[in-house]
Amino acid sequence: MSAARADQWLSLAISDIAVFGSGDLISVARLSARSGSHPVPVYGGNGIAGYTSLAMVDQPTVILGRVGQKCGVVYRNDGPAWITDNALYARRFKRPLDVRFLAFALEAARLNDVKNKNDLPLITQSILNDVKIAWPDSLEEQRQIAGAVRDIDNLIASLELMINKKCEIKQGLMQQLLTGRTRLPGFTDPWRRVEVRELLEFRNGLNKESSFFGSGTPIVNFMDVMNGPVISAGDVTGRVTLTRDEIKRFSARKGDLFFTRTSETVDEVGTAAALVEHVSDAVFSGFVLRGRPRVRDLDAQFLAYLFQVDAIRRQVESTASYTTRALTNGRALGRVVVDIPILKEQRAIFRVLTEVDAEIEALHARVTKSKAVKRGMTQELLTGRKRLPVEGETEA
Repeated sequence: MSAARADQWLSLAISDIAVFGSGDLISVARLSARSGSHPVPVYGGNGIAGYTSLAMVDQPTVILGRVGQKCGVVYRNDGPAWITDNALYARRFKRPLDVRFLAFALEAARLNDVKNKNDLPLITQSILNDVKIAWPDSLEEQRQIAGAVRDIDNLIASLELMINKKCEIKQGLMQQLLTGRTRLPGFTDPWRRVEVRELLEFRNGLNKESSFFGSGTPIVNFMDVMNGPVISAGDVTGRVTLTRDEIKRFSARKGDLFFTRTSETVDEVGTAAALVEHVSDAVFSGFVLRGRPRVRDLDAQFLAYLFQVDAIRRQVESTASYTTRALTNGRALGRVVVDIPILKEQRAIFRVLTEVDAEIEALHARVTKSKAVKRGMTQELLTGRKRLPVEGETEA
């Protein structure tokens, strides 16, 4: 049975709860990494931009991104802080409240949806002031709700910390296993040094007008490769309408490798992924390159992982060109020098790395599920549809 409640929630404009205002300009020269001399976080429109020595607020407050695509994103700071003019913050509260509850209530209000529609997205004080949110005047109820939401936030944060640690472990394993510095038990054969063009035959992808996309044959796209290092049949969701000749010329087969050809930043160029399942009539996009194996003693999945190793990435990035976008091509990637073991050791290394990837993916699934639980919880608790028992009140 839920608790009987005599008090009802209110629908209040944000202007009835707090006075928000813009922060102040701060010179970039005053920002640095966090240190003993610079302990104060500086919040901009995208969160913490750096640290400084002086604070403009010294009490817990709520901060909102004011400008840009992330305008309306909510941050809570529990101590001294500086807020730039790219953010809004609660300068004064008009009624007793729990700052954590206010932050959660503003998150639930989806403030990004009420931004202006100009080229530069913006949330003004007048837009913000008119937004209405559900509000319990009971400070104890606010605290109870904030505590419940905080608990699941803590769970999500702990899972994300575990993911970060697993990713660090994976990076360490990759740097050791994929360079031969550490060998798996039972393997002693020497590795051979080759240029990638001895292993792969490169081809540019397909370019079509936008009207051809949306239906037709499956196509391996840029994001399929970026999300690698393996591409399964279920990952290939793009579709394009082609002739049979085009399907033949730009075919994507199981065992092919694909590389990102162009991007806004050089660190995303030359990312590799292997197609590990048959996809009938699949082709590949002009934003990626296909590397089709020339030799039988090569595991495509091993090579896709190998292109994540620091030494290989440095080679890829050093040969990329840059005009308005970063670019690479099959000639440049073919000159990359790699060390590879015998096929059996390639597959053994790949299996170790995929096991770690599976653990990371399982943690990501738990984060996704926990975030869904949080959304459901906040929809109930932050609208008053579900009430938590408050100390001193009786059960119905």
